[in-house]
Amino acid sequence: MTSSWAEFCEQSNPGVLSEARGARAFQNARRVQESISAAAEKRALVWMAERTPAWINSDHLTLLGFLAQILAGVGYALSRWNRYWLMAVIGFLALNWLGDSLDGTLARVRQRQRPRYGFYVDHMVDSFGALALMSGLAISGYMHPYIAIGLLLVFLLLSIQSYLATYTLGEFQLSFWKFGPTEIRILLATGNVVLLFQPMIWHGHYRLFDVGGAVGILGMAVMLIFSTIRNTMRLFREERLS
Repeated sequence: MTSSWAEFCEQSNPGVLSEARGARAFQNARRVQESISAAAEKRALVWMAERTPAWINSDHLTLLGFLAQILAGVGYALSRWNRYWLMAVIGFLALNWLGDSLDGTLARVRQRQRPRYGFYVDHMVDSFGALALMSGLAISGYMHPYIAIGLLLVFLLLSIQSYLATYTLGEFQLSFWKFGPTEIRILLATGNVVLLFQPMIWHGHYRLFDVGGAVGILGMAVMLIFSTIRNTMRLFREERLS
């Protein structure tokens, strides 16, 4: 019966069936944000969103965050020839935080949410932005290209895990073990300041960002493995075959 109705609609007016299919309610995933800075950051973002001029919308902020991350990558690349570009990168990271964090808050405060569009665009922008940032670090001379590639790969794998969990479990994990995007930006900014004075550590044998990058790869790899095992076990229990 359902099949006949669908065939009738499609033959008589294809637009009716398209609208019926599109009318299915989109289930927005529960956001899980437990990073160290989450509570203070949320209060600050809501405060800023309530005071953002009406002519600025979420798309403007998403674009700002994306361009700022691209410029951060460019700044890292240029720091190979002039180390003071590292200070400019800190400014770009701050703008990236503003655009990337405030866009969703602004939409929620104004009740102008587009959950599917926002989720898709934000995370594709994050992926391209991460590519730009790691490319800049690879060029900078402050990090070995293999370390930068490793960071990018494990970041993308962790992102894939998060997106799959969002779809299958209905939970969007914004932080892992009290550590989220804001903490990463703070660490990068702090590292940039240290690089100005001490780019090499342990008696000049190792680059600061090589050591930091290796620790980052290890940490994200452990998060990836732990989250994959935990979510697999949870899904197995929830869909156990009798």
